[in-house]
Amino acid sequence: MGLFSFLTKEIAIDLGTANTIIIYNDKVVVDEPSIVAIERTTGRVIAVGKKAMMMHGKTHENIKTIRPLRDGVIADFQSAEHMLKEFIKMVTPRKTLFPPALKMVICIPSGITEVEERAVKDSAEQAGAKEVRLIHEPMAAAIGIGIDVMEPSGNMIIDIGGGTSEIAVIALGGIVNNKSIRIAGDDMNYDIEEYMRKQHNINIGERTSERIKIEVGAAMVDIDNPPADYAVHGRDMLTGIPKEIYVNYAEIAHCLDKTISKIEAAVLNALEMTPPELAADIYQTGIYLAGGGALLRGLDKRLHNKTKLPVHVADDPLRAVARGTGIALKNFDKFTFLIK
Repeated sequence: MGLFSFLTKEIAIDLGTANTIIIYNDKVVVDEPSIVAIERTTGRVIAVGKKAMMMHGKTHENIKTIRPLRDGVIADFQSAEHMLKEFIKMVTPRKTLFPPALKMVICIPSGITEVEERAVKDSAEQAGAKEVRLIHEPMAAAIGIGIDVMEPSGNMIIDIGGGTSEIAVIALGGIVNNKSIRIAGDDMNYDIEEYMRKQHNINIGERTSERIKIEVGAAMVDIDNPPADYAVHGRDMLTGIPKEIYVNYAEIAHCLDKTISKIEAAVLNALEMTPPELAADIYQTGIYLAGGGALLRGLDKRLHNKTKLPVHVADDPLRAVARGTGIALKNFDKFTFLIK
């Protein structure tokens, strides 16, 4: 600790397609949707996070809402920079004479290219970071779940986020094999929108489909404690008049089947590629689920039926990756080789 160490702020960021979580001093200080609202004429940022999400799908021509990340990577560089700046301001709301130097560890999908990595680093540097390090999401999820990643035993982590699903086998502090597919929560939302159009002749937006997924989303019909039917409001495609219909979890399970089957196929593919000694470990330890997708009712049961392996859902799966990033930041020396 140097004389000016109080001028350095260390923050851990889980920069997700759907949500961004920032951890500072072992506490979650920012947990907001990854979205920004911008004035078209001036380019001024009007709102970020929850406030911008409330505007999503309801804007007039002078305001546009942008989700800067697509499929786990930065799709709109400028908006990502604006969004990060605003989120970092939430961490340090007080204006100080000497703004602190920021040291950041940011989570990235394990399947992204060097160019996409560079975009994340550049955005963070533009937002005021003096030092930026990156850690892969499945590794951060494993640390956040509480697995000792340094042990010579294999563990399989499935992290289903908004833009990507990460499937990785971890041993000895490294990713032995991984499968990163760009099929995740956003695809499920799209499936629900399409289903509502085709089956019920009702047009709904992104926010409503996300709500349906949370309220009555399921991975299979045979689940314990099924949720009550959910009232959906949207525009009738035949008359153009707003209307209400009720949907049940079995319908949503049916419409999500195709996307979940793709995730299942990727899990089986990752298991096929696993070295035999690690496969023997995974038979004992099972599969760990993290990310928002882990909250989908019956997903653990469905994966268990497919693989015949024990499936564990992480405590607070939404924040497992962010927690792991925070631990990696705190024990920087121990996890140096995991962080690039």
